Amino acid sequence: MTFSMQKCKEFFGQRTVKIVLVLLLGLALLLLAFRVFAPRKATSYEETAREERLSALLEKLEGVKSASVMITEEEGRAVGAVVIFEGEDTFLVRIRLAEIAAGALGIEEREIRIYAA
Repeated sequence: MTFSMQKCKEFFGQRTVKIVLVLLLGLALLLLAFRVFAPRKATSYEETAREERLSALLEKLEGVKSASVMITEEEGRAVGAVVIFEGEDTFLVRIRLAEIAAGALGIEEREIRIYAA
């Protein structure tokens, strides 16, 4: 079976073939756009043992129902932390949370961020 330029022109010159090619190209562009612009799934975060221990410690504080901690580390050393808690959102509770977290991590209180859930 020989394939000549004339047969190729005849094949791609057919209206049906042109329509199929345009549809395939459109589908390819649609899939590409979906991959680029589709919302990404949020990655989950699991607390480390150190964060779990600190969370458990903070939950013992009066006025705190639950607490979750994320520790920021550089070269294996804590440099900051975020605490999210449920419970009484008072100035005293926030101060105590910051003091306990800073003391447990060995960092300054100003490096701790406290948020009510």
